[in-house]
Amino acid sequence: MASTLPETKQEAETLPDAFDYKGRAALKSSSGGWTSAAMILGVEMGERLTTLGIAVNLVTYLTGTMHLGNATSANTVTNFMGTSFMLCLLGGFIADTYLGRYLTIGIFAAVQAIGVTILTISTIIPSLRPPKCAPASDSCIPANGKQLMVLYIALYLTALGTGGVKSSVSGLGSDQFDDSDKKEKKQMTKFFNWFFFFISIGSLVAVTFLVYIQDNVGRTWGYGICACAIVVWLLVFLSGTKRYRFKKLMGSPLTQIASVLVAAWRKRHLELPSDSSLLFNVGAAADDDEGHTNNKKKQNLPHSKEFRFLDKAAIRDPEVPITIPNKWYLSTLTDVEEVKLVIRMLPTWATTIMFWTIYAQMTTFSVSQATTMDRHIGKSFQIPAASLTVFFVASILLTVPIYDRIVVPICRKILKNPNGLTPLQRIGVGLVLSILAMVAAALAEIKRLHVARSHGLTHERGAIVPLSVFWLIPQFLFVGSGEAFTYIGQLDFFLRECPKGMKTMSTGLFLSTLSLGFFVSSILVTVVHKLTGHNKPWLANNLNEGKLYNFYWLLTILSVFNLMVFLFSSRWYVYKEKRLAEEGIELEEAEPSCH
Repeated sequence: MASTLPETKQEAETLPDAFDYKGRAALKSSSGGWTSAAMILGVEMGERLTTLGIAVNLVTYLTGTMHLGNATSANTVTNFMGTSFMLCLLGGFIADTYLGRYLTIGIFAAVQAIGVTILTISTIIPSLRPPKCAPASDSCIPANGKQLMVLYIALYLTALGTGGVKSSVSGLGSDQFDDSDKKEKKQMTKFFNWFFFFISIGSLVAVTFLVYIQDNVGRTWGYGICACAIVVWLLVFLSGTKRYRFKKLMGSPLTQIASVLVAAWRKRHLELPSDSSLLFNVGAAADDDEGHTNNKKKQNLPHSKEFRFLDKAAIRDPEVPITIPNKWYLSTLTDVEEVKLVIRMLPTWATTIMFWTIYAQMTTFSVSQATTMDRHIGKSFQIPAASLTVFFVASILLTVPIYDRIVVPICRKILKNPNGLTPLQRIGVGLVLSILAMVAAALAEIKRLHVARSHGLTHERGAIVPLSVFWLIPQFLFVGSGEAFTYIGQLDFFLRECPKGMKTMSTGLFLSTLSLGFFVSSILVTVVHKLTGHNKPWLANNLNEGKLYNFYWLLTILSVFNLMVFLFSSRWYVYKEKRLAEEGIELEEAEPSCH
């Protein structure tokens, strides 16, 4: 009896699904928790500070130092940001399938540091920048191919690092808490709140301190601080290696989706049985050897009548033996239903892209507007143009507590929803606010051009219009508040509605909307510039000669149409929890979402 007590005590202290850095069962008392999570959060804050510290003020560097046009500069910024978020899908795939989240964060943070270091060096070496514009001259020599190549290498190495870090930070952070323990589960909920808070703090430091350093001390110092921040936080992250909890690699959900689609296509000529119980189901998959063994751990989902073509993936072909099922030819019904869950989310996924297209304007044309306006506070201090985004970040930080303290109690009384607005309702509010932002932006630009013309500054390149830059504040406030609703609404929606085993997929779907939003912005800018560039350009290099307000009106119209599509698709959407309740199936508790 005495010999079994130490073993029982040891088993009670270990976690069944978590391991330490040596591959042993993780001890609950000496691993994970807030200490580990804080080190991981630091990496995310460093990533956010670096990425936004470069992106938010990049358009002024491209126009002022590299002498690129407004349209080209705007597209360079949006392509950089779009690629950063799109590479999150690659980072997530590598983390889930090959490296794990810890190694992915470590390697890609180092890649990001290399990218920012190259960018810093490019600001030091004179040959990597075009010569300064001649005094009293409107013609400037733009950056040549070699100079642009170095710039793009630096930016896209930074983007690659951002994608790898961002894809894995939230997952590894939540892994530090045991969701089977009530106390640690509450801590995990707080972790998601702190995760959003750290992102906002990183953004705030980027758009104030870093932008001021870049504009008043020099780009070399500004970008050098970013490189140092990443290295410091990477060392802090690595110092916590012995304390982290690691989870087993489960493979990428993209593989499951691809295998279901391939299996359904390969059996497209077979007829579906009238009884769904004849399809290959979870129970039958419990002992197979081709990746289906974990299906017995999945939640049993009711068979749905939508997208019935996919059911063919679960048809047992009598001519093919299933002693060792091939997942690329035979999927379980549970796998099929999980893929259907993802497909049902696609209309919401598609209609949130437009919000991030609006968001992209805050780091491009809105900053360009600010450079032409009076930015003085008092007689001596001048606000850096990119620092105007501080109102954007402040709006986010104000909206979250206002929502929790005012909106949620009202919704509890009126809508009888204890959690306030539903995820789709929050997204809808964000889309409405983005429309108001573009209306405010268009009206502010009309006012700015009116003042420029009345003072005879229309054709004077680089002229400062005697109009306060604070006229631009409403558009930043509307987009900031919209992000607080849309960002958290999307995150909540995708975490809640994705199958339980697809946490990385849910994050990837969410982040891909940000990426595509930036790319859509680039496409729109390119098309508009080509169609209007010959006669009366909307997006002129000299904003005082352009019609930027027409571009904002175009975005307003597209956003209104997008909102209508969103409302239509949302009406028929049924939440997974309700769908399962109607079938009499209890929803397994998922990981806490961000409220």
